[in-house]
Amino acid sequence: MLHSSTPAVSSPRFSRFVHIGAKTDTTERQKAGENRGTMNDEDEYIGFATLPEQVHRKAVRKGFDFTLMVVGESGLGKSTLINSLFLSDLYKGRELPSVNDLVERTVNIEKKQLEIEEKGVRLKLTIVDTPGFNDAVNAGNSQKSLIEYVDKQFEQYYEDECGLNRRNIVDNRVHCCLYFISPYGHGLRQIDIETMKKLHHKVNIVPLLAKADILTKEELRRMKNRILEEIEENHIQIYEFPDCDSDEDEDFKQQDRELKASIPFAVVGCNTVVEAGGKKIRGRAYPWGIVEVDNPNHCDFIRLRQMLISTHMQDLKDVTSDVHYENYRALHIRTQLGTAQKERGKLKRDSAANFEALSDTEKLLEQKDAEIQRMQQMLAKMQEQLKASSPQQQHVNGLGKL
Repeated sequence: MLHSSTPAVSSPRFSRFVHIGAKTDTTERQKAGENRGTMNDEDEYIGFATLPEQVHRKAVRKGFDFTLMVVGESGLGKSTLINSLFLSDLYKGRELPSVNDLVERTVNIEKKQLEIEEKGVRLKLTIVDTPGFNDAVNAGNSQKSLIEYVDKQFEQYYEDECGLNRRNIVDNRVHCCLYFISPYGHGLRQIDIETMKKLHHKVNIVPLLAKADILTKEELRRMKNRILEEIEENHIQIYEFPDCDSDEDEDFKQQDRELKASIPFAVVGCNTVVEAGGKKIRGRAYPWGIVEVDNPNHCDFIRLRQMLISTHMQDLKDVTSDVHYENYRALHIRTQLGTAQKERGKLKRDSAANFEALSDTEKLLEQKDAEIQRMQQMLAKMQEQLKASSPQQQHVNGLGKL
């Protein structure tokens, strides 16, 4: 029982509790309130707000991997665009094939790796080039090598994931496919439709309209609309940009709308620097003017680089892991189960056939045993008959001698 003379609890930890009947003056109450406010702030802070920083430090220390596949026929500026995107020279010393070599050229898979470091962040970039795609006269099987390569990377990742050393798995899965569309036609060609339909369930396809500087603005607009219509008509699934969160600022939402409206990206690749108006810019000089690569009014190169590197690289990796690889994994496991069931059924059928053959052998042995028993019984009867007839034969022989 608490008496009125009981002193107030002065410990800050318990200052939030008020004892019934306790007398505290105004100064003590104020001090208790101050202590209570201070300790409440400290008690509410646990420390898990630093988790993003921990994840960031760990990811930066480990580094990042990204694999980019480039698909398109020769002469569309694939190598130039890649060099422009990553400010490097990956194709130094490449020799262009002659016309005779292109007639019977097959698709080759070339891998080039590049390590880039920017502000302490390391990126291991793998470029998968496909020289020879749609270059030969008979290019019906051009997409076969591409599909085999993508499936092989999935298979290798699955084997590593099921192995013992899962900590050091190297992710060589194709995270994005830049598909170059020729500007010389009137939309997608049949080889483009067939290739994208076979690839869209395995990799993120980002369509590019190559060499956009040969088209006027009106021709470019019609070409883009035509390509999008044919993609929809043929039920081709290209990479879809994720929706913006509601708490994003208006500038980011406007940027996202511009990226979505730019599909397919009209690109111009260039590694040369020209001078215009006293400024050095990266572009192509023509008699009628200069096409500036980094100008969004001239082409979509800057938007492609922004999407591919700055804003959606991680989402491309997440879609590859969560959608395309999981589809391959589910199909692979289902195929393995089906094969195992077929082998199990075959074993059952073989064992049943062996059992039937064994049963037939046992029946034949039983028949032989029964026949032997009958022969033995017949032989015993004949011996008994001989024994019975032997005294009579001796009596007859005696009478004959008399």
